[in-house]
Amino acid sequence: MSPQKSKAIRTEARKHPQVQFGMKKYPKMNRPGLLLILLLSSSVHGFQYTELANYVDSHQEEYIEALREWVAVESDSSNIPKRSDLHHMMDLTAKKLRQMGGNVHLIDIGNQELPDGQIVMLPKVVTAQFGNDSNKHTVCIYGHTDVQPAKLEDGWQTDPFNLTELNGNLYGRGASDNKAPVLAWIHAVEAYKSLNMELPVNVKFVVEGMEETGSNGLDAMIQSHKDTFFSDVDYIIISDCGWLSRKPALTYGTRGNCYFFAEVEGPKQDLHSGVYGGTVIEPMTDLIGLLDTLISPSGTILIPGINEAVVPLYDEEWKMMQDIQFDLDDYKSKIGVSQLMYSNKVDLLAHRWRYPTVSIHGIEGAFSDPGTKTVIPAKVTGKFSIRQVPNMEPTVVQKQVTDYLQSMFAKRKSPNKLKVTMVIGARPWIADTQDLLYEAGKLAVKTVFNTFPDLIREGGTIPIAKTFQTVTGKSIIMLPIGGFDDGLHSQNEKISRYNYIEGTKLFIAYLHEVSQIHKSRV
Repeated sequence: MSPQKSKAIRTEARKHPQVQFGMKKYPKMNRPGLLLILLLSSSVHGFQYTELANYVDSHQEEYIEALREWVAVESDSSNIPKRSDLHHMMDLTAKKLRQMGGNVHLIDIGNQELPDGQIVMLPKVVTAQFGNDSNKHTVCIYGHTDVQPAKLEDGWQTDPFNLTELNGNLYGRGASDNKAPVLAWIHAVEAYKSLNMELPVNVKFVVEGMEETGSNGLDAMIQSHKDTFFSDVDYIIISDCGWLSRKPALTYGTRGNCYFFAEVEGPKQDLHSGVYGGTVIEPMTDLIGLLDTLISPSGTILIPGINEAVVPLYDEEWKMMQDIQFDLDDYKSKIGVSQLMYSNKVDLLAHRWRYPTVSIHGIEGAFSDPGTKTVIPAKVTGKFSIRQVPNMEPTVVQKQVTDYLQSMFAKRKSPNKLKVTMVIGARPWIADTQDLLYEAGKLAVKTVFNTFPDLIREGGTIPIAKTFQTVTGKSIIMLPIGGFDDGLHSQNEKISRYNYIEGTKLFIAYLHEVSQIHKSRV
């Protein structure tokens, strides 16, 4: 690409300013004592993108076979009897990185205590380093190679642990979340090395095996290596998310997750409804009544203090959401509903990404098997979560929810007992969209896909992003390659061949663009 075309691309990028949410509307992020400026004239100078892209195209089948090998490993982190498969997956990850000449370590992060008191070993965290040039930036790429449970009888069209290509899609558990993105990053580094091209930045990897069950032990590992492995890291990249539509995207925020158990206990044992019905105050009746006080039919959270903590939707952010490529009818069709909570795009995206919500997930202790059983459960536990947004601290949410439910329960004048417990308190994450990591991302997307990306948030939770941000103080970007219809955590999870291969090229281009962020002392 000519310098003139490079300059034109950057001029066009400046016509699409992004809202500085991280600096004006939310507390400032920690920043190093260096002012980062982008060297505008050097986007593609000396960057042999075409040669690298051709290399990727010519090695497609090898990349797919690598993904096939990884998908075949049932690395379900929730399946304790198959924990050996998870250890094997981490060994495979380390082996592939070693074969490329990386400085690889398997970090012991301790043991896991199960509810029954059993102690099992946690899978080791794989770290790797490529390059150690102090004159270059160092990026750290985070990923995971554990997966959600999957069985053919769950409704899969193909064996979930046998990668199957149909109509350009690669089906298999973990294909999109998160094995293909991890492999794409590895293959991006491998392409540079195979062509004897110097890596434009130093690259470090952190790959874990417990993300799907809470990243046990990883927070402590990051904290303990803050002044060693992470000390020279400039930027952290996470590719554990997906696009919103067919248009590429960069992700700048996620919601948190406060997950609650509300337990109501009454009689000492289950009772027959014909014998005891009408004579006792039933725990299930109390619980249903309490759950009904959490959220209105129109979606308004009824817990005092929750909505008051939310930063208002500013005009600039409204405009950015309005410009995002998103079709409400396609969205309804995909999830199989006739009506959504909101009838326009901005309202829907805002409530999916940047407003909190309450979801009721289930009731433990209730009769749920097929058939009829005339039972009054002695104890029932309602399970619900609040996806919280910036300015909502889990400890504050915990108190608000507990106090509110206790007050609502007191009004019922029930003799039963209520116990409220928050079992997950994952914090939300948000980045400054004017950080030069995002400028680099826009340019890399333009190089590969010939369009500028949408800037989006995720409604879900990736707790490790907030941990990285808090512990290391480094800038973070989420750079997805997964498709909007990949079916993460669902039946028939897939990644398209197109996204897998072009995503590898995107990572190649992104490493170059990050290398063009130059340091200048204040």
